[in-house]
Amino acid sequence: MSDRIFGVFGVLLAIGFAIAASLIKESFLSDAVGPKAFPYIIAAVLGLSSAVIALRPDPEPIWPPLGQLIEILAAAVVMILYAQLLPVAGFVIATAFAAAYLSWRLGSSILGACMTGVGTSVGIYVVFHLVLGLSLARGPLGF
Repeated sequence: MSDRIFGVFGVLLAIGFAIAASLIKESFLSDAVGPKAFPYIIAAVLGLSSAVIALRPDPEPIWPPLGQLIEILAAAVVMILYAQLLPVAGFVIATAFAAAYLSWRLGSSILGACMTGVGTSVGIYVVFHLVLGLSLARGPLGF
């Protein structure tokens, strides 16, 4: 039963995502694909995979124990905080903290998680901002 609820929720979320994507205003300077293509692709993949889950659920799904559910909830909270703090702290700082926390919870030592967070953050910044020239959220330090 829980798989069907999850699948229906995913289908409804995909519909909402597609509706939100349809409201994106296109600039006269957009490329041939346009800004709506990627959100529509995500909505389609989410909708199809959720429909499969709803129509072909596991007979008896195995739920993780309470401790693991709390870990999953904590990771979701970190991702929500990451999205909220991204414009305030900037891409490099927010990504370093989020990646470090998630790496730590996946089993790295604290030092290893911190190194992973900083490495991930700086690596993505170099590739996307410096090499590809994409705009990322600037923080209080200017990067």
